[in-house]
Amino acid sequence: MSSSLEIRNLRVAVAGKEIVQGITLTIRAGEKHALMGPNGSGKSTLSNALMGHPAYTILSGEILLNGEDIAKMPADERSRKGLFLAFQYPVAIPGVSVANFLRSAVKARVPKNVKDGDSEAMRGFRKTLKAAMDELSIDPAFATRYLNDGFSGGEKKRIEILQMAILKPSIAILDETDSGLDIDALRVVSDGINRVCGPETGVLLITHYQRLLNYVKPDFVHVLIHGRIVRSGGPELALELEAGGYESFGLAPDRAAGG
Repeated sequence: MSSSLEIRNLRVAVAGKEIVQGITLTIRAGEKHALMGPNGSGKSTLSNALMGHPAYTILSGEILLNGEDIAKMPADERSRKGLFLAFQYPVAIPGVSVANFLRSAVKARVPKNVKDGDSEAMRGFRKTLKAAMDELSIDPAFATRYLNDGFSGGEKKRIEILQMAILKPSIAILDETDSGLDIDALRVVSDGINRVCGPETGVLLITHYQRLLNYVKPDFVHVLIHGRIVRSGGPELALELEAGGYESFGLAPDRAAGG
């Protein structure tokens, strides 16, 4: 059975306020979906709720990953099931190297009754990490550096893509991966996304702007306003949004500008 993420009439609240107001969306393996909307529309709320952040309360609805309801699972279990979230603002973890962080993430997916020496993933970890860093053109020196400590915005986002390459999720959520990147960094990160996201991975790209979609071509585009998907279509929808702005979808000018 191919991988899929089914979001069914999902409603989510933060600090008692309902933000996501009934989203229904299905993402299948090999598909790239772009979710676009202004600030405050609920994009990051949706991504955090899907990943199981405890500050986000699911009021109603279902989240089905490969047919299994994960709405009540903790974040680590959702990850082991094949869900991945690349953060908009990756945090630094001084004292923990990139290699050790990734090794721990891979080990967390190995059944507890299996020793490292008996796990193919653990035995081949160094080789896998080197191959992934080579493919993404990441300097091997980053493996020994502390995770995101002193990294530029572009470097942080590339390490997020490296994590995705190592963990090989069935569904990847990329929360404004283009945020804070200059054009050169955007090209590099986009190339990494295209390399990692193959036919076995479904992708939800969350973004404000068309520019990311110039490099990572979506199959479907959805416009999110006030916690609801107001329109869905193909790649041409992002171009329409770029030309007419969110005002063309009924959003007031001050909100359309991200206020």
